[in-house]
Amino acid sequence: MTENYNKKPIDKIVYPLQRFIQQEKSGGLLLGISVLIALILGNTSLSEGYHHFLAHKIGLNFDGKSFLDLSIHHWINDGLMSVFFFVVGLELKREMIGGDLSNPRQAFLPIAAAIGGMLLPALIYFALNPNSETGRGWGIPMATDIAFALGVLFLLGKKIPLALKVFLTALAIVDDLGAVLVIAFFYTNEINMTYLFIGLFILLIMLLGSKLGVRSVLFYAVFGIFGVWVMFLFSGVHATIAAVLAAFTIPADVKIKENLFITKIYNYLERFKNIDPTENTPTLTNEQLHELEKIHEATIAATPPLQRLEHAMHPFVTFVIIPIFAIANAGISLNIDFTTLFDNNVAIGVAAGLLVGKVLGVVLFSTLIIKLKIAEVPKGMTFKNLLGLGFLASIGFTMSLFISSLAFTSEFYQTEAKIGIFVASIIGGIIGYLILNTNKIRDNE
Repeated sequence: MTENYNKKPIDKIVYPLQRFIQQEKSGGLLLGISVLIALILGNTSLSEGYHHFLAHKIGLNFDGKSFLDLSIHHWINDGLMSVFFFVVGLELKREMIGGDLSNPRQAFLPIAAAIGGMLLPALIYFALNPNSETGRGWGIPMATDIAFALGVLFLLGKKIPLALKVFLTALAIVDDLGAVLVIAFFYTNEINMTYLFIGLFILLIMLLGSKLGVRSVLFYAVFGIFGVWVMFLFSGVHATIAAVLAAFTIPADVKIKENLFITKIYNYLERFKNIDPTENTPTLTNEQLHELEKIHEATIAATPPLQRLEHAMHPFVTFVIIPIFAIANAGISLNIDFTTLFDNNVAIGVAAGLLVGKVLGVVLFSTLIIKLKIAEVPKGMTFKNLLGLGFLASIGFTMSLFISSLAFTSEFYQTEAKIGIFVASIIGGIIGYLILNTNKIRDNE
């Protein structure tokens, strides 16, 4: 149905952009473009300026003392990525409360697949890199990039049953939770307990506010950013963990139930309809404005703050933060002696962990759970489809790049890890697409 409203010239620009943003595959497409931009910046005459810009420091100065004096690269990885992890936390809480992870029978299969897809890659990497210096990268191949994986999946359209899209989404969300826990417990520096306890105390205030019914986004923003995030940053615990914990304090309930909301909206609309409009003017009367304000207030009261925040922030994360992160972290110089990649097993360990460990972990653990009849089998799940999803899960781009920046201080090791991530993600994505593309187009479910 075509919406009947007064269209303006700007709509011809905004509407196509809105349609692009609303498509599931758009995030993965933009991420791929960002990677290409980063590689161009890192391998042309722009390289020196690119790295110099990322190394430039920004901070606050008070009375000659620096406060949060961090490089732009650091601000992106610890600041902007905290927003990404905040949205991950919101998604995790929503899924646990009322989503695919709330029903144990439905959740067990993607949870088992995610666990297998994290354990085997880590074991394969560590088996190839047993020494302590390169061994720190064992967490890199554990991650799945939900934007890229779902982007490839949605390119297949009706060839993929909805249940399989839900399965891969749930797997990637559990995978994100695993990555958060790995960062918290294994990639945290020396901890300053004073700052950590202050951060936890502020987190407790946010949780108390949630229990008391505080629904103001400003309340959680102030305490979350200027309290929990800053204190965790100073404590040595990675600041992105603060973002996930803060997300779990956001209320997920509503002030008015659906039936009452429908009744209220119906009454407000009836009153709005019966108000005599202002003649020959495009403006509304005060009475009309009053009814519209009531509709807006009722809509907010009927929407959980958690979902309101997730809905508002998701496009910003997908189309701004993740591309910026990719541009800042994927610009590796390819002007290297590739024979040095075999001087150690960092690149090989990452690539093998993703391409072999991920696929085997997802397929074997899922098959075991299905054979034992512990979990329900999603509609359309065959061994071929499971194998294809396993290869898509080996696309470990965003989170793998992030963990590689935490695992290694050596730029050489980071470059090797990124090459392994690129190779495995590209091959895994192509193989997964080719396997799943053999499915027949399905009718609307």
